[in-house]
Formats: sequence, structure tokens, C-alpha cells
Amino acid sequence: MPYRKKLVFLLSLIGALSLIFTASLFFNPQSSGARSASHVWLDSKLASRTAQIIISERGEKNELVKINDKWFISHNGREYPARQLRVDDFIGMFTSKAAWPVRSTSASSHARLGLDEETGTRVTLYGENAALLDLLFGPQNGREINVRRYGQNEVRSTENGVSAYITGPARNWFNLRLIPESEDGRIALDSVQRLSVYTTDAQAGTAHPAGTASIVFSRRNREWTISGANIENPDQSSIDSYVRAVLNTEGDDFNGDMSADDPVLAHSRIVLELGDGSIRTIRISGPDESGRRFAHVTGSDYVYSIPSWAAGRLFRNAAEFEKQ
Repeated sequence: MPYRKKLVFLLSLIGALSLIFTASLFFNPQSSGARSASHVWLDSKLASRTAQIIISERGEKNELVKINDKWFISHNGREYPARQLRVDDFIGMFTSKAAWPVRSTSASSHARLGLDEETGTRVTLYGENAALLDLLFGPQNGREINVRRYGQNEVRSTENGVSAYITGPARNWFNLRLIPESEDGRIALDSVQRLSVYTTDAQAGTAHPAGTASIVFSRRNREWTISGANIENPDQSSIDSYVRAVLNTEGDDFNGDMSADDPVLAHSRIVLELGDGSIRTIRISGPDESGRRFAHVTGSDYVYSIPSWAAGRLFRNAAEFEKQ
């Protein structure tokens, strides 16, 4: 009998403590604040339907559109390739649960926080037929930025990292890699089977007859062989580094005034032969007075502007591939 009473007492005590703990979770202001801070703006299933993003800031507008599952940025009446990973990260900010604490629930705070329709930066994600998400962001406020859903009063805030996406010109979204697929690693170094450089540039060695490659790197098993230059002991790591540099070459802008068939682009070319049988040819102009070059890649409608420091990585002296 005493054992049963003790058991009943202990079970009652455990139950009372559990009730007290549960109540503390609901009535503790800090715990309640944490729950209200955690927020998701958009269901990830809906986000996958996003086909257009418009960012409007004081009369300026950046428009991103998805065409055949790839993102493009509209600029000067044309669509240019956008950085796919940047767009994915931007959308991911709204689909991931994160701290977006409530700062106000009053409409009277909107003007003070820069969240009225005239001054706020509006970000709208569209599906095929309707807006999936419509937000207004205020100006930078130290380490935070305020935001509210368009048409609603509640104001939340987040760390200021979002400003890098919603401010600035269209070119911030440009994918300026000559071979865009290399952005997410879909073209790996070991997929390149042959790389041929055709140029009369002095830094690449002596001039060669028209149509003759200055230097050719061919993959044999796991190593590179070189033809077109007298290299007795090829430096495999240097060749890897060079091929990787070609794959990852970026311009600093698109040239909308030069056509893809402009004869100035016939100065030099680099040909990449890939393991899947595809061939990419990069046609490159000679350097201007600042060392800048222009380039076009087969299968593309764009001409890239390449600064001198990036162009210098494309044409290397053959002696640099000799192992010391």
C-alpha cells in the first residue's frame, strides 16, 4: 500500500511539472517571440513554378524570366543569360524557414520605415498566371532591412544580405562565363578531351600558318600530351590549371553593338572537344590598346567583353607548360 501511494504521488508530480513546463513555453515572451520570428514566405512547391521575377526600385526595373528552364535577365530589349545559382539562392531566401521577426503591425509605420508603395523596393515572383509572392522592402537600416507583404500591414525584418539581390543594375545578374554551363560544374575538367589554340599572338609562341593550331592539348588516359610545341616533359598540373581557366573564363560585360559574325572575332580561336562529342569554339578578337578582347562562343547569340587580365589567361607561352 505505501508503495502504491508513493507511485501515485510521483506520477502526479511528473504530470504537474509537465504542465508547468508546457505553460512556460506558451507564456514565455522570449519563446513566443522566437516562434513569431521564424517565418517562411513561400512554399517551395509553389516556388518551383516561378517563371518571372520583377524587382522595381524607384522607377527602375530588373526583370528575370525563365526560358526553357534557364533564367535570363532582360536588358536593353534583349534577354541575357542570368547566373542560375544566384537566382536559385534568391528564391531560396523566401522558401527557407529563417528569422524574420515582426517589427510592426500598424499601417502608420510604413512611411517611416520606407515601406510605402512610392519608396519601397517591390519584389514580385510570378507563376504562369498569377503572382506567387509580392513583397515591399525598405531601405537598408544598419544590419537589417524591413519587409512587408504587399497589401498587408505586418512588417518583418531580416539581416541585410537581401540588399545585394534587390539593389543594383541588371548586370549584377549577368552570367558572363563564356561557357555558361561551367557555372554549376556541369562541364568538368575531365570531360575535356582536346583543347586546341589557334593564334598568332607572340606570347603563345611563334606564328603558325593560317588554319594550323599553335598548340594542342590531348587527353591520353589520365594525362595530357602536347603537340604543336616542343615540350619534352609536360607539366600536368599547369595544363589542368590552363584548361580549367578556359572553362571558367568570364567577361565583364556583354557587347550589344557587335554581331556574332563580326570579322574582328576571327583573330584567334580556342576549340574545346568534350567527351560527349560536342565541340565548343571560342572566337576571339585581337587586343585593343587596353588589352581588352571580345569573344563569341558557338551556339551563342552573345559577344562578351573580356578585360585584359582575363584575356591574358587564355593565351599562354608554350614554355610555361614545361615541367621544371
